[in-house]
Amino acid sequence: MKDANPLTVFRLVAREFKDTTDDSVTAWLELTDPMVSKKMFKKLWVQALALRTAHRMKLAGYGSDPAGEDALAEINNLHVGGLMRVTNFSEGDTSVGFNTNIGQYADSDAELGMTVYGMQYLCLRRMCIVPITTW
Repeated sequence: MKDANPLTVFRLVAREFKDTTDDSVTAWLELTDPMVSKKMFKKLWVQALALRTAHRMKLAGYGSDPAGEDALAEINNLHVGGLMRVTNFSEGDTSVGFNTNIGQYADSDAELGMTVYGMQYLCLRRMCIVPITTW
């Protein structure tokens, strides 16, 4: 998608926010823009911005799937006090697991692992930004 705008890409990668107005999404894109480096992501900047924005919106409680098109869309909304999120679930004999390791939030990227969008953003970042290593 050459020269795609962030709103168009957002709508493509984050369909669970289809009921959120363009004005609201645009405001979130503008809030997130300073957090995503155009210089580092280069051609993938628009996609990185869309994913990081979707991640932030999901953590803020936006997004849903009332039509039932995405079975996992609502699962991440199950949480206790915003810290314990569902990490796994079963259907037969019902089993639900929560992340209870509060220590995981000390890592600067731990928050990004809380949503599918954040994990996709991390993958994209790893492709674009090589960490400094010493031998």
